[in-house]
Amino acid sequence: MNSYGVLTPLFDHVTLFVRDLSRSRAFYQQALEPLGVRIVQSSQGPLGFVTDDRGDFWIKEGAPSGGPVHIAFGAPSSAAVDAFHATALRAGGIDNGPPGLRPHYHPGYYAAFVLDPDGNNVEAVFHDRP
Repeated sequence: MNSYGVLTPLFDHVTLFVRDLSRSRAFYQQALEPLGVRIVQSSQGPLGFVTDDRGDFWIKEGAPSGGPVHIAFGAPSSAAVDAFHATALRAGGIDNGPPGLRPHYHPGYYAAFVLDPDGNNVEAVFHDRP
């Protein structure tokens, strides 16, 4: 919590460079929709994906700066994780781990993984903690 009494997230925003902006836009727009994410446009060029209460995720056309990365998006439920996985596959993603519990992380860790058009490992995760 900052001095104004506002909870500050660990990350304010993340920008990912992609090889083909229109292909990646289509993938992320479809894949993230089940997580309550909407698309926004920046006057500076990047394309953003946001929710009302979490940080921003931006994609910008350009050469990726390194090897594939892992990005995990929070999901509001296990059903949203399931919908993310199915939608991401229909949007051209490659399965990298079907929806299910991952108890080696913690007992309520429910996640699914897909590879995006640039080979990045994209995860949706729901933390079910009783």
